[in-house]
Amino acid sequence: MANRLADATSPYLLQHADNPVDWWQWGEEAFAEARRRDVPVLLSVGYAACHWCHVMAHESFEDEATAALMNERFVNIKVDREERPDVDAVYMTATQAMTGHGGWPMTCFLTPEGEPFHCGTYYPPAPRAGMPSFRQLLDAVDKAWSSRDAEVRGAGARVVAELSKQTGPLQEAAVDEEVLAGAATSLLGEYDRRNGGFGDAPKFPPSMVLEFLLRHHERTGSVESLSIVERTAVKMAAGGIYDQLDGGFARYSVDARWTVPHFEKMLYDNALLLRVYTHLTRLTGSARYREVAEDTAGFLLDRLRTREGGFAASLDADTDGVEGLTYVWTPVQLAEALGQADGAWAANLLGVTGSGTFEHGMSTLQLLEQPDDPERWRDVRARLLAARLARPQPARDDKVITAWNGMAIAALAEAGVVLGDDRWLAAARAAAELVVSLHLVDGRLRRASRDDVVGAAAGVLEDYGLLAEGLLVLHQATGAGRWLDVATGLLDTALDHFASADASGAFHDTADDSEALVWRPSDIGDNASPSGSSAIAGALLLGSALAGPDRAARYRAAAEAAVTRAGMLAGRVPRFAGHWLSVAEAMVRGPVQVALAGSPDDPRTAELRSAAVLGAPGGSVVLAGPPDAEGVPLLAGRGLVDGAPAAYVCRGYVCDRPVTTVADLVTALSR
Repeated sequence: MANRLADATSPYLLQHADNPVDWWQWGEEAFAEARRRDVPVLLSVGYAACHWCHVMAHESFEDEATAALMNERFVNIKVDREERPDVDAVYMTATQAMTGHGGWPMTCFLTPEGEPFHCGTYYPPAPRAGMPSFRQLLDAVDKAWSSRDAEVRGAGARVVAELSKQTGPLQEAAVDEEVLAGAATSLLGEYDRRNGGFGDAPKFPPSMVLEFLLRHHERTGSVESLSIVERTAVKMAAGGIYDQLDGGFARYSVDARWTVPHFEKMLYDNALLLRVYTHLTRLTGSARYREVAEDTAGFLLDRLRTREGGFAASLDADTDGVEGLTYVWTPVQLAEALGQADGAWAANLLGVTGSGTFEHGMSTLQLLEQPDDPERWRDVRARLLAARLARPQPARDDKVITAWNGMAIAALAEAGVVLGDDRWLAAARAAAELVVSLHLVDGRLRRASRDDVVGAAAGVLEDYGLLAEGLLVLHQATGAGRWLDVATGLLDTALDHFASADASGAFHDTADDSEALVWRPSDIGDNASPSGSSAIAGALLLGSALAGPDRAARYRAAAEAAVTRAGMLAGRVPRFAGHWLSVAEAMVRGPVQVALAGSPDDPRTAELRSAAVLGAPGGSVVLAGPPDAEGVPLLAGRGLVDGAPAAYVCRGYVCDRPVTTVADLVTALSR
């Protein structure tokens, strides 16, 4: 049996390389083998940090008898959803349509042409609560294929035809001030007033929705919108979902109160939340929000940064096969690490009880009240972290994903400027250097790399949109024209290869010349991270405010058309359109542009820039540099005023007169 996963760039695939299952990587060779043998394809999709993926692997894929059944009756394909989000999107759509829900591990049975005819998620090794065992499922699918071949193939073809119709573009609907106000009101109705966030358990950090509400508050003065954001931010930062010792957020909370996380830590969550807490710090000046932002940035640099300068995808939910083993405590363990007095004090402060808040008498760490002795807390925190680092640690999925690194670049560059930490800006620049030099191959993006080796999977729409945005933020933070040049190249490629051919404003998730799947995915819903379509719309809007006039009009028109195409989603289900709504808020405001012409060595330039960074609303463009700086269109034709550095403030297509004092700039930004 060939080990076809041994040379994979994905740590998730490498985790399965020694299974007794005869795994194939996704590709035409696997489907050709299924056609040759006239057997179905068993597609298993997951990711390295997924707890239940590990469980199913241990129970079924490592079991010799189960593997023998799989090998005899199927061609088995293993896919890392993070490396192939296009494949995941197609078959997750089918899974949700067939079962009413989705998740990972995802288990789909396909015809040799790739058409799904039966889909599900996790299956146990023995029947459980109305759920068949995995081997029972294998046997049933094999019998159906053997006895009703034509019927099964027909069902697969009908699934593809129906889903292709259902996943077409939505009707156009404007996203104007009335729609934005209605979305904010709708979110208020879904808001959990006691615990923050939206809905009940499980509860996910609503990063993009919070970003929208912040921008809506800044534009309209909505007290309710700011209240939702602040209470949610406070509650999340106090709960077990936030790492009280080392910074960074877990993927989600299994309860409504943010107490017990699903312990995996994802790069995209922490990049998005870093921006939320940075913007809250800018808006409110809160020391607690600054602390969370600083610690989250520290987590990115200390735990997820790779030796090549990029950022790893995630930390595992499990340690040595046990979920949360690294992170949970008992009162006895606190006393062992700190001594009796400090241990008892820490247990009370951090909500560690004798009965436990997690499993088996263990507790997650919460910080439900600010410590009455901050100095003692700093000392206790450092000692507890040192003790925790001596424990076994969760595995790290160290592949560098283009889109997620784009989010990290944007978050760190922005936080570095707003909060004044040059280390974060340097880390953003290093990550950008890596991704641009390694992932951009012959003008086209690749999805991921590992250990300085780029993978074969082509970049999808979110890679182009989120990396372009990260580079545009870095362009503003550094004033370097290089980043704008690369970003506009990515936007041009996205418009040429991902935009719908009918000029409807819709985008596809895959390029027109990429591998053909059974249907071409085009998912516009914002979920754990921005959809590819909303990401490219946001980057196009930002690009229109930074690029020269030859591109600005094209980018603006494409962004407006994309937002209009998503207007029905934004108006009806705003919880799943957070990034779309944030883009629309910036679009309504202009977005605001602040061009600061002045020498970087002149302290007056620095003062104006600081005022602009702190005073410009979310979604604004702020850039400083010498007049007519090369490769910086925003500074073209904008010079000093009476020999002094000057700020030029514009909204949309209308500009104020240039100002030279901080007071005048603050007044201009407050309009």
